[in-house]
This record gives sequence, C-alpha cells and structure tokens, in this order.
Amino acid sequence: MTVNKICLIGIGFRPLDNAAGKALLDSDVVLANGRLLDVFRNYEEYESVKGKILVHGTVYEMLDYIGDNSMTKKISLLAAGDPMFFGIGRLVIERFGKDAVVVYPDLSSIQAAFSKIKETWSGAFLMSVHGGPDPAKRRKLEYEIGDLTRLLESHDKIAVLTDKVNNPAEIAKAILKPSAFSLQPSALKMYVCERLGYPDEKIIEGAPEEMAGRTFEHPNVVVIVQKCRSAEVQKSETSALLRFCTSAPFFGLKEDELQHTKGLITKDEVRAVTIHKLKLPQQGVLWDLGAGSGSVSIEAARLCPSLKVFAVEKDVEQIDNITANKSNFNLANIEIVRGEAPDALKDMPAPDRVFIGGSDGRLGGIIDFIKNSYELQVASYELNDPSPVTRHPSLIIVINATTIETLNEAVQCLEKHAFEVDVCEVSISRAKMLGQKRHMSALNPVFIITGEKC
Repeated sequence: MTVNKICLIGIGFRPLDNAAGKALLDSDVVLANGRLLDVFRNYEEYESVKGKILVHGTVYEMLDYIGDNSMTKKISLLAAGDPMFFGIGRLVIERFGKDAVVVYPDLSSIQAAFSKIKETWSGAFLMSVHGGPDPAKRRKLEYEIGDLTRLLESHDKIAVLTDKVNNPAEIAKAILKPSAFSLQPSALKMYVCERLGYPDEKIIEGAPEEMAGRTFEHPNVVVIVQKCRSAEVQKSETSALLRFCTSAPFFGLKEDELQHTKGLITKDEVRAVTIHKLKLPQQGVLWDLGAGSGSVSIEAARLCPSLKVFAVEKDVEQIDNITANKSNFNLANIEIVRGEAPDALKDMPAPDRVFIGGSDGRLGGIIDFIKNSYELQVASYELNDPSPVTRHPSLIIVINATTIETLNEAVQCLEKHAFEVDVCEVSISRAKMLGQKRHMSALNPVFIITGEKC
C-alpha cells in the first residue's frame, strides 16, 4: 500500500515553485492557521484549492488530524517561511518521522529581515524567543532575552524571532540592563522588521533606548547590530580571547584562588567529583543551594557559559565572598540569591541540575520543592512537545554530606520521590612535610549522594 507523504509547504515571501505548487494542487486537504490563510489568499493557487482548506485551532489539533487522516488523504500543511528554521517542521518530523514528510521551504523571516536592512547574515547568531501562543504552555527556551547581553559579547549581529511576550521593547529593555560585561548599548542599533511578507510590512531602526518605549505590530523579527566595532577592534578582542583561552585553566580552580571564609569551602577534590556527578548541560539552569563561597557555582559557570547558575546563600559574609568571586572571574551567568531554601526558590526558574552543599535541617522540604518544580516543568514540556519520541529534560540532584545522619536523610528523601540514587564516599589525604619527609594527612570524608530522575 502506498503511504501518503505529508507535504510541509512554506509560504510568505515568494511564489511557490513548481514542485511545491504541484504538491499543493494534488492534495486532498490543505491545513493552515488563520494568519497563514490570510497570506495564502494572495497566492495564485488559492482559488484552485480553497475548497480543500481546513483551518486548525491549535498546532496539536492539527497534528492529531494528520495522524488520523494521513493514511487515507494527501495532506499539505502550510507553514511560515522555512518550516525547519525554528518552525513547525520539528514537531511534524518528531511526530511522524523524517520519511513521512516532504519539505518545500520558502525564505526564512531571518533571511528576509537581513535583506531588508541590507546587512550580511553570515556569522550572525540566530535565536528564537518564541515560546508559543499560550502563556500556560510556554515551552522552555534554549536562550532567553536576558542572555542577549552575554551573547553580544561574542557576536556582532544577533537575529531574534520574537513573540508577543518577548517583543522588541522587552528585548531593548534587556539590553539596557546593567551587566558585568563591557557591552555599551550606545554601540548597538536595533532593527525591528514588522509583518514581513505582508502588504503593510515596515522596517524600524534605532537605538535600544528608542525601542524600549515603543509598541510594535506582530509578527516581527529583531536584528541587533554592533555598529562601532571596527575590524581592528575585533581582531584585538579575538587575539585577547585566544590568549586567555590558551593560558587560563579551563577547570580546576584551587581553593586559594577563590575568596572564602577560612575552612568553609568545598575542597578541590570533592568539588571535582561533585561537578562530575552533576553532568552539567551546556544550557539550562543550575541551583547551588547553600552556596557558601560559591566555588561550585564558579567552576560550573566557567565550564558552561550558557548555563544559568543561581547561587543561593543566607550568610552575609558568604554572599560577599560569592560576589567577589563572580566579579573576579567576570561571570555574568551567575545570579546570587540571598535567602534560605526552599523559601528563596519560589521565584526561580525550574532547575535542570541542583547542588545542595548545605540545607540547615531543611533537606526534606528542599527536595519536595525541587521535585514539584520539576514535575511542573515536565508537564509544561509535554504540553508543548506531545510526541512520544520526545524526551523531557532529566533532573539531577547532588548532595554533599559529612555525617551519617545527613547521608541517610538524603537517600530516604530521594528514594521517596522515585529518584535513582547513587552514593560514593570521597576520602582525601594530602601530603604535609614533617621534617624533611612527606606524610599523608587525612581530611574528613565526604559522602556524595546523587539522585537522577528521567
């Protein structure tokens, strides 16, 4: 039996080519949302297929319809621009597989935007902050507008696919916020490309200060360009970065390189094992609870510059230590939160990784809170990515304990919430000179408890 291919057809900027037009005319059903239907009315193929058009309410209803009917009907799905560029193509292929889909792309809105502003886009950083139309079901974003200041440190041009929440005004406000980086907002120009491909498309350009107070028509694309970095400056910055990367240690800070209160720091060897057990992702969120001097936060932030690290600590002196260490290593991806867990965690984004270095007797409540936060994240993720082949993010909690009582409590709390639990003991001895000879001196052993939930 012949299996019908799902035809994913991009529209918005150019007439359909022969192959896409034939696929559309041969279809039994043409799926579109209301906005794309308005665009499609201007295509010459519209009159021939208008009786076959079915307007879907949500992307999930559309996916269900395709699943129920693709065996008996030839289905074309209209998509905006290039469906494989932060578009619906990902969901369609995840649901039905690559072999079931034929893609006929149009230009992407990013291509169109760079052409409209007459800027080259080779080497530009491309990102989407489009979290979906329903605030209750917003997908977890790979990058958020708060990351722009950091990203602009290493990219001269950034293009952003927006939505109504993460709109150009909010992007401008994020750029204008004070930052640990050396970025000067006055060196930036923003372009807002409104309603590209529509008869009323409009290009607005200006400084972030101008854009922060305006409203814009949706849909739109933002392009941010650094206008004051000459080739000589870029070459100098690149050389400096290369020198730094080849000379500075990537991992393995020593205790005396970090400002800390005497004795109150995760020992180097224990920190190394802890970082290993955390299996840090390149992007995501790490909570460092009872952060102390912030040694784990500092190592993690340096290893993964795109990872957001929240260092939670209640002690004023330790807060000062974390602040100094963050500044000394120029780490803008660390946010310091003063307070006690779990109360201090309520306004923080859900974690992908958690390190608990101290809990002050509230370990059970902290793990309860983390588990609930994770389950809410998974529920949101599954609403936005319902495909059975899509895996939701894993959660790893690592707890350092120095007493048998804390070890037992940690294992019990993690097992209560169905974490896979692993325990190791790290026993360290360091050489000390006694007279003319080295003798090994043992430090207190540390239990490292790891809980993982997939």
